[in-house]
Amino acid sequence: MSETFVESEDLTAAREGDDAAFGRLVGPLRRELHAHCYRMLGSSHDADDALQDALLRAWKGIARFEGRSTVRSWLYTVATRTCLDLVESRGRRALPMDLGPSSERAVLDDPPLTEIAWLGPYAAGDLSSGGPVARYEQREAVELAFVAALQHLPGNQRAALVLFEVLGFSAAEIATMMDTSTASVNSALQRARRIVADKVPAASQQQTIRQLGGRVQELVAGYSTALERGDADALVALLTEDVTWSMPPLGHWYSGIEAVMDFAKEVPVTRCPSWHNLPTTANGQPALACYLGMTPDSEHTAWSINVFTLRGDKIAAITSFIGQENFKLLGLPLTH
Repeated sequence: MSETFVESEDLTAAREGDDAAFGRLVGPLRRELHAHCYRMLGSSHDADDALQDALLRAWKGIARFEGRSTVRSWLYTVATRTCLDLVESRGRRALPMDLGPSSERAVLDDPPLTEIAWLGPYAAGDLSSGGPVARYEQREAVELAFVAALQHLPGNQRAALVLFEVLGFSAAEIATMMDTSTASVNSALQRARRIVADKVPAASQQQTIRQLGGRVQELVAGYSTALERGDADALVALLTEDVTWSMPPLGHWYSGIEAVMDFAKEVPVTRCPSWHNLPTTANGQPALACYLGMTPDSEHTAWSINVFTLRGDKIAAITSFIGQENFKLLGLPLTH
């Protein structure tokens, strides 16, 4: 029995109200649809909500699906429109850099800004797509710089760029999906590309990781060891001169080796008694799960997911996502 025939059989059954058949239709696409929602919304939790809502809308509307496009295209249409509704109601996600200039010295007792909708990390996993070849790799398209740049776009530009550059849909297909004209889609794409090009490095993290090979693990291990030993000098030696360090939901951030060195000495090295760390990944980038304890032998509790952006053979940015919810998101234990 061919794949096409099975899909057609399930589609017929789903139209007749068979929820198991509907589940078989959407199951293989669920992961890539979730990633699409994350790119659009900048939050795994919002992506959960959007995907659940989109699949509910699709289930309610499956009887009206006429088969003029593939099931995949139709589901992306439903998911995109769901995300656009959320973009309009919830606004965009931010990083500390979006709020104001960097701090030159360590800010002590920095309170979390809970009123800000922060960009969150993503458990990339397997993001293979069944769609046509697009400009961005699937893992490139969940990298922090790209997702953060998308947040600066209006919803229609964000959707057009992701659907075209990441998922490989044509401008005409996108126009149908977004209920607009091809000319409007091309105009949105042109504006979106200019903004994103100014904010995303020319070399993606996937390209850098492939070039570095085993050096990636060495960098993460070196950072981990330096943090656990309280060795600020060894930690800073791994960083570029123009490194940035941000810690959402804290509002302050640091730019440049001197400011980062001052912060490293004052806070994670001096004021935090003991660290235990686990290497991990987030957003398709190397990361370190950091656990804080009162003594080296005490139980250490989940503190932050440090996501590293690499350039050359050094760390160019550290984004420390503080909060135990980020560990749950990545499937990591809360104690170590």
